[in-house]
Amino acid sequence: MLIILNNNPFSHDAESLCRVFFPFEKIKVVQKTIESENIVLETKIEKNNANVSLKFFDKTQHGSAPITPNGDNALEMSALIYRILSGVLNYYPQWGVLTGVRPAKLMHRIVNDSSIEEAKKYFTDKLLVSNKKTELALSVMNRENRIIALSRNNSFSLYISIPFCPSRCSYCSFVSHSVEQAKKLIEPYVDLLVKEIEKTARISNELGLRLETVYFGGGTPTTLSAQQLNRIICAVQSSFDFSTVSEFTVEAGRPDTVTKEKLEALKALGVSRISINAQTFNDEILNNIGRRHTVKMTLDAFEIARKCGFDNINTDLIAGLPGESFESFRNSVDSAVELSCENVTVHTLSLKTASRLAKSADEFSFAQSEIVNQMVDYSNEKLKSCDYQPYYMYRQSKTAGNLENVGWCKNNLDCRYNVYMMDETHSVFAIGAGAVTKLRDPNSTHIERVYNFKYPYEYIDRFSEILDRKKSILDFYNNILV
Repeated sequence: MLIILNNNPFSHDAESLCRVFFPFEKIKVVQKTIESENIVLETKIEKNNANVSLKFFDKTQHGSAPITPNGDNALEMSALIYRILSGVLNYYPQWGVLTGVRPAKLMHRIVNDSSIEEAKKYFTDKLLVSNKKTELALSVMNRENRIIALSRNNSFSLYISIPFCPSRCSYCSFVSHSVEQAKKLIEPYVDLLVKEIEKTARISNELGLRLETVYFGGGTPTTLSAQQLNRIICAVQSSFDFSTVSEFTVEAGRPDTVTKEKLEALKALGVSRISINAQTFNDEILNNIGRRHTVKMTLDAFEIARKCGFDNINTDLIAGLPGESFESFRNSVDSAVELSCENVTVHTLSLKTASRLAKSADEFSFAQSEIVNQMVDYSNEKLKSCDYQPYYMYRQSKTAGNLENVGWCKNNLDCRYNVYMMDETHSVFAIGAGAVTKLRDPNSTHIERVYNFKYPYEYIDRFSEILDRKKSILDFYNNILV
């Protein structure tokens, strides 16, 4: 696909929106036509008008809209592009021209600046967001605000990265390694992880910060043995002040890694929340996406967890998995409800470039967007009717139907870490390979990031550099206090 910019600077806006409609097209942005393409979008500012022309194979469409000197011309151009593309393709993404990751955070900012009614009007009239998605953003915002209010100026959360899995799922783009490929790295990784935990804790204690939530993610933390998990958790608890921690989550995401020994160890160490991620309750689909567990293993894992005393369990479901029908997905949602999961997180399949699935064009088609819409709609209606509330939300690029990921909870069991992370409420100190520390100035919206090396072998080989980067945390807070 070719995007031609004629007398306007809106390259990012045009490209971001075109990726909503053409997620797998290679998009080139140029100042003039340089070659023949089947899909060509030309944007132009001329006098007081925004102009858009689309060539889509043998179809053409033109449109224009007035702009004002002090108006949001990028938004006006995006709205025009949306209308032209929607009209030709007969496809109307429900999030309109909104391509940002955090719709609820945007809703919150506009409400604070004006009112709820003005914010809703801005979403529907300017951003072209559907009424349904506007109400969802508002519901999530209201729920998030209850958690955000619990954070203090000196609050922070802690993330521990365990980047190992039993096998790599076909849709996965995370920094995770299968045990078969990386088994020899696990023990030295754990050794260094403990050292990074201790170093980070010394910094947080020196700064007098208050730890709110702890989250072990990955990868799959329960890929590690019970002894390895025990060692890491004990390092965290002995290094940090746990007296203010209100939530401690460990992802036991793959049912094939769940054992009674591991869950008993987690429970004895004070873990209050776990995830056992079904993704789907369909064995054929599980096999297709490279999950090495069965539906029975998921059910067995839940039974073990309940017997070990866990009363706050999340499960993830994915709408739009290759080959999954609406009926199959509906059964998955119903099954999660029947298990009385305290949290259900409904993801929409996102085909990131690094995933194996994204590289196999014959495995997935976005022609299923309408079915995926129906799946997500069903999950929303079913969960709402069963007293679940949407408490956090985020969006990703290259997502089926350009839809969203939503966490649902019941009985006031919102995952606080998820809210703090998504809202960027306070700093999150991140430890391990691929971890990104986010430092939030409590007196402004300013955020700085400190990156760890991405892969476990880099983490191990260049560990001293990671410890050196921890000085950035001290520098950040000392500058705030000046």
